[in-house]
Amino acid sequence: MRQMERDDTFFTGDCCKCKMRSMKAQFALLLALAVSCFSPLSAAEQGMYGSIGQRVWQNECARSVRGLVSWNAGEGFPSLGIGHFIWYPAGYRGVFDESFPKFVVFAESQGVTVPTFFRGPAPWSTRAAFQADRSGLVDQMRNWLSAHIDLQVQFLVARSHSALSRILRAARNPQIVHARYKALAATAQGLYCIVDYVNFKGEGTKIEERYNGYGWGLLQVLEEMRGMPGGSAAAGEFSRAAAVVLTRRVANSPTVRGEQRWLPGWLNRCRTYSGGK
Repeated sequence: MRQMERDDTFFTGDCCKCKMRSMKAQFALLLALAVSCFSPLSAAEQGMYGSIGQRVWQNECARSVRGLVSWNAGEGFPSLGIGHFIWYPAGYRGVFDESFPKFVVFAESQGVTVPTFFRGPAPWSTRAAFQADRSGLVDQMRNWLSAHIDLQVQFLVARSHSALSRILRAARNPQIVHARYKALAATAQGLYCIVDYVNFKGEGTKIEERYNGYGWGLLQVLEEMRGMPGGSAAAGEFSRAAAVVLTRRVANSPTVRGEQRWLPGWLNRCRTYSGGK
């Protein structure tokens, strides 16, 4: 299982009301994308999404079924699925986007029957309660999630599509950024780059997520790319640009964060964007 490192733990200054409005708008767009983009999938698309899902799953939790439902030390909530979607316990108020309930609604919009135990807040109030649960519920959850990997990828793709409009609004040169995004999205490898990176390091549109003025999300990687490569070359250039952006992040990070310890793993992940291991 990957070492957890949630960027947002360092940034807690957002206005809660603004966050709620933003979350509602993003949720509505995800549902619209569910209808317009994913009904139905062709056999080729199913195969592509399955492949992307396996790779994201590998990146997030070493492709282990156990990792599909986990509660990491130091966190106040469990994480579920290949994208480690956050699910808050009852009464918990966190700074992160609670993405698991959105996934549940997305799944239902695709005509999938979701087990009742996934409705409402997370059933454990603490990590200790999660670890002590011997009811078999966790295994049931893991089994269902492992049988619906492609559905989770569809959700991740929809989320990456919904991010594009915000990325373009924040971009210095929206036309170039859009062209690079489209070139990546046109291939299976490039789509993997987009989907995994948004899940990994976010959109790059939040002004508070900067070190010395430099961000590290998808926006920054698209802006760091050189030229207008297409086909497999686009994914290769994305891989290079992502490594530059993350190395710069670590160089500008506060010493107290100790981010240098994460950089080797981050760069390994970047190599997968060009098709490397």
